[in-house]
Amino acid sequence: MSLTALVVRHVVFEDLGLLRDVLTERGYGIRYLEAGQDEITAELLVDADLVVVLGGPIGVGDAERYPFLTPEIAAIRARVEADRPTLGVCLGAQLMAAAMGAAVAPTGRVEIGFSPLTLTPDGAASVLGGLADVPVLHWHGDQFEIPAGAERLAETPGFPNQAFAAGRNLLGLQFHLEVDPRMVETWLIANAYELAIHKLDPREIRADALAITPRLTAAARTVVGGWLDALDPVAAGGDEDGGNEASGN
Repeated sequence: MSLTALVVRHVVFEDLGLLRDVLTERGYGIRYLEAGQDEITAELLVDADLVVVLGGPIGVGDAERYPFLTPEIAAIRARVEADRPTLGVCLGAQLMAAAMGAAVAPTGRVEIGFSPLTLTPDGAASVLGGLADVPVLHWHGDQFEIPAGAERLAETPGFPNQAFAAGRNLLGLQFHLEVDPRMVETWLIANAYELAIHKLDPREIRADALAITPRLTAAARTVVGGWLDALDPVAAGGDEDGGNEASGN
């Protein structure tokens, strides 16, 4: 059975990165949808076996200035209401939270760079358990509330809501597991002004990326692979008796 992963991308350099191989190894064909250019409809998202919504430098509250966000959120809402497998990363997690009725707002501060998470008891028992001692990349200033019925999985000192899960099929991550070390330099160039404004040294982020990469790469594969393997087989395009074909089992 051929599986399709639709990936909603908001800026070209924030792509699947390390997660591409995790998906292709499980039989997913990958198709990018470019937000603001491609039409993103409820029908399109609901029909896909998997949807990944990636990050970007805008926010949920920017819909008046970036009107494509309104139909995008509506399409994501249809997807999550159907309980179809959906992974949100940073902005993607914020869009998921908004689609699920939770508040998303700027905090007036930023969290940029590599630092570890503190897992909640639910988080330690979840697929995020492998991140207990692994610094991850943060690059955000907005914060989502935890949607009703979802579990809060992780926090950092400045941002208490770093991840949520609703059942087996919906996972939102405020942080970035996908960033390949080869992508980090592009991030530093693209966000040079933001780094300067906040007096953050790109040399420190670059050095951390090089030092942490082996551990983070293994952890990203474990977390996302574990989530994919645990998806509800019917919602993920498998069958109740035969299991989830996306898992490679």
